Amino acid sequence: MADTGFPAADAEHDFLRIRRRQVLSRLAGRLRREPDDVSDVLPFDEVVAALGRTGEKRRGLQVIPLDSIVGSVDRTRDFDRWFRPRSGRSRERWERLARAQRRGESIPPIDVYRVGDLHFVRDGHHRVSVAHALGFRSIDAYVTEVTTKLDATGIARRGDLISKDLRRVFVDRVPLPGPALASILVTRAWSYAVLSEVVEAWGFRLMQQEGRFLDRATVARRWYAEEYQPVVRMLAQADLIGERTEAEAYLHLAGQRYRLMRTHRWDDEVIDRLRSDPGQ
Repeated sequence: MADTGFPAADAEHDFLRIRRRQVLSRLAGRLRREPDDVSDVLPFDEVVAALGRTGEKRRGLQVIPLDSIVGSVDRTRDFDRWFRPRSGRSRERWERLARAQRRGESIPPIDVYRVGDLHFVRDGHHRVSVAHALGFRSIDAYVTEVTTKLDATGIARRGDLISKDLRRVFVDRVPLPGPALASILVTRAWSYAVLSEVVEAWGFRLMQQEGRFLDRATVARRWYAEEYQPVVRMLAQADLIGERTEAEAYLHLAGQRYRLMRTHRWDDEVIDRLRSDPGQ
């Protein structure tokens, strides 16, 4: 950070420098053919909707890392992911804050929501932008922590919300306890929707067999204990999982089983047929 001793001139230079970086970064992204949302500020409402909001609690004034601020409540179009201004519309306000910061004046804390380890700005977008431009690593913030059904791990860009949203729907439709749920992983988000239907179909057949209604939680627990775990063990012993996750192998081979044999059972005959199927 250059310091000429003239805060007004330095603030003007700071704004021009950060705008130039934003423009060059956008151009580089296009040349690399990156997805359009790589440099977008994450929208708070979409994130908590995908994760399933369950509550919130005020945590008071804290010092938070600047790099943890990845989103905004209502200013997603004005700044990029690193809070560089996307236009010159806010230049006067931005430079006023930069001048004050360079003169050593106290800057009010920002106001943020916290979701996991991520922070979303409610108030103070320009202060965050100036702090980034001046090389700060942390900032004072009033924090409100938002709790969600799913954690925010793995959210790097807007496109990642699709996977989180589909997994949240899977959790609603197949309410497994924590350890069991953690073992159900797929690499293609849409597989969560397919797996939800598979579990619901299994539960329907179970209710027909037993002649009584079972709620979703009961169906989920029994499917995991009576269907999923035993089948995964059989597939592992038969060396039919390969490089897929256990859930992906279960889904794929269940489909192949019905295609080949029109059956929902799992036994040695089914496993032998699957092992000899060239489609594997």
